[in-house]
Order: sequence, then structure tokens, then C-alpha cells
Amino acid sequence: MEIAGHAFDNGLACAPMAGVTDRVFRSLCRSLGATATTAEMVSARPELRATRKSRLRLDFGGQPAPRIVQIAGGDAADLAQAVRVNADAGADIIDINMGCPAKKVCRKAAGSALMADVDHVARILDAVVAASPVPVTLKMRTGVSADRINAVTIARRAQRAGIAALAVHGRTRDQHYRGRAEYATIAAVKAAVTIPVWANGDIDSPAAAEAVLAATGADGLMIGRAACRRPWLFREIAVARATGRPAPPLSLADEREIVLGLVEQLHDFYGEDQGLRVARKHIGWLCERRPPRPALYMDLMAAASGARQLRLLARYFEAAADMPAAAA
Repeated sequence: MEIAGHAFDNGLACAPMAGVTDRVFRSLCRSLGATATTAEMVSARPELRATRKSRLRLDFGGQPAPRIVQIAGGDAADLAQAVRVNADAGADIIDINMGCPAKKVCRKAAGSALMADVDHVARILDAVVAASPVPVTLKMRTGVSADRINAVTIARRAQRAGIAALAVHGRTRDQHYRGRAEYATIAAVKAAVTIPVWANGDIDSPAAAEAVLAATGADGLMIGRAACRRPWLFREIAVARATGRPAPPLSLADEREIVLGLVEQLHDFYGEDQGLRVARKHIGWLCERRPPRPALYMDLMAAASGARQLRLLARYFEAAADMPAAAA
């Protein structure tokens, strides 16, 4: 798969996720087989560009190209200015967010709420592509509701505007993450355009990956929530697709090394106080797969220092041999 000269050999991408795809998690996913990772969305509003949160979200230190930044907003002029600012700061590809269903984003007429007004979408796409010195991509949903599925219309308009690639999540805005993703609309988008298309939604195993590719004809797969719980899923899918055989199961020792390394790097990246809070999300996802004793779980969530959080995680893995992992 190739987007404007950037090659993505296995077509596997980690979806941008607010509060998750920071520099630390992106680096981990790249090391485990993702060939594309996108930073957390940043607001296009000028007054929010210099905040600490935005600076951390745009930290690409030590990461290989292409560096992909996702911008969010509802004003075409703000988005056009944001694309220039981020390209000047080193972004290789700019992605426009029209997929986020969160209320705090949609009530600002941004994210997936934009899909309700195709004419406004067209103005945004034209303005951003005209302003950008780097390729622009678009992430969207199938529509705003089951009776307003318009992804194909927007995809065609995006291609005419010069958008370099699309990612389509197989749910409508009002579904949020409920129910199952549907892939017929993604297949229709792929049939309607010649630019590359990523399929997104409910890709949580190598078998699901193959089924989604077969159902959609997509050029690549974009994985979000499943990667939070098992970032090594990228490697499992890549191995299965390359060899036709399942990847060797991840050993407990390897899982321990990955998780402890991730948490330690989060402490370093954010500083101990914020790093502790961010790490709790990842620990919570780990504990969904292999629930520990309630007392240990509460201790993990309440750890007040980085050293204690790491010590308790090490204790968790010492006991994990007796904890069967949940099925993928």
C-alpha cells in the first residue's frame, strides 16, 4: 500500500485514539508490526496549539517517517491554517478527523458531526488540500445514522478535492462503538474511488483481518481498540498474512517485557504524576485479558509512585501463570 510516495508494506495501521496514541504507544505499535501510526487528534483552533497537551500529542522525537498528524475542527479556515502549521513543524501527512463520535467533539460541529453537511465537508476538503504542502488523508464513518449513510458521496468528493487516502470506520456516528461494524459501506467506498482505503472497525484477530479484507477489498486495515488491549496484534496479523499460519503465541515473559517497558516509558514521557494516570488505562486493559485478584487490581490502580506501580506490575506477572488469559 502506498500513499503519495509513502509505502506501508503490510498495510497495517494503528488508528489515532485520543489519550492513547502518544509517542510512546505509537513507537510500541511500530515495533510490533504497524507500518502506519497517527498521533492523537489536535484541535485546529489557534488558541489551543501551544498548550502542553498539544505539544505532547505532536511529539515525534526519534520516530521514523512518515509522521502523521490528525487535525480536528469545524472551521475551514482554522483547519487550513492548522495544516500549514503542522506541516511546517514536520508532519509528513495530515489527516482530517471526521470520525470521532465523542460528544465534546461533535457539539463543536467537528469530528463525525461534519458528515451531516456534505457541502460543508466539501469546503473543508478543498481548503485544507489547497493549503497543505503535504498529502492529506481523511478518516470518517459510514454516516451520521442508519438512515443517513453518505460515506460514498463524501469519498467521491474527497477524491475530487485531492485527498490522498481514506480510512472508513464501519459504524455511523450515532452508534459510537456499539453493535458490530458493517463492511458493505466500506466496500462501496472502495469501489467508488481509486485512492487507497483503510478499513476500520472490529478487527481483533488475524481471522477478522482476513474476513474484513475479503468483505471490503480495502488496501489496508486500521486497528484501534483491539490494539489497546493487545498491541502485538499487528505482528500476529502480519505473520498470518505472510505465512498463512498463526504467529507463535506471545510468551508471558515477552508480554511482561512489553507492558513494563510501556509503563516505564509513559512515566518518563509525561512525568511521574501524569504518567501514572495514563499508565492506569493500559493496566486496566491488561487486566481485562487476565483479571488479577481484586486486592492486587485495586493496589495497581491506586499506586501513588512510578516505582510502586512497576513493582506491583511485576508482582502481577509473577502470579499471571495461574491466570488464564481471556480469549482474543
